[in-house]
Amino acid sequence: MARPRHTGPGPSQRQLRVGELIRRTLSDVLTRGEVHDPELNAMSITVGEVTVSPDLKVATAWVLPLGGDKRQEAIAALSRNKGELRRAVSREMTLKYAPDLRFRIDETFDRMDATRRLFGQDDVRRDVEAGRDDADG
Repeated sequence: MARPRHTGPGPSQRQLRVGELIRRTLSDVLTRGEVHDPELNAMSITVGEVTVSPDLKVATAWVLPLGGDKRQEAIAALSRNKGELRRAVSREMTLKYAPDLRFRIDETFDRMDATRRLFGQDDVRRDVEAGRDDADG
């Protein structure tokens, strides 16, 4: 089971802003193939979200390769190039220190598909509709 991304009271506005800036920067760098790694440049990787620690020193990028295949290869390639990716992020930011980058597989799409399949089952749909009728009653 995947750990929740956010624990505690939730991220601050600053964490959210920094996370989004890092997400856009990583997406741009990966899209343009600016990393000197042919294996990484051959992959199409989506950066769905970046969560940042409260002290802004650690940023976790939630990624998924196109089609969901080769997940471990993508994580390995990103991790292998995290120094170069960190330098690319630091060029775009006005923080005192560039955060340490960590890469994890974004399982959001898998959970959405599982939820859609669950709600598509006849008995679940019938229970949901019965619950709606009870609420209207």
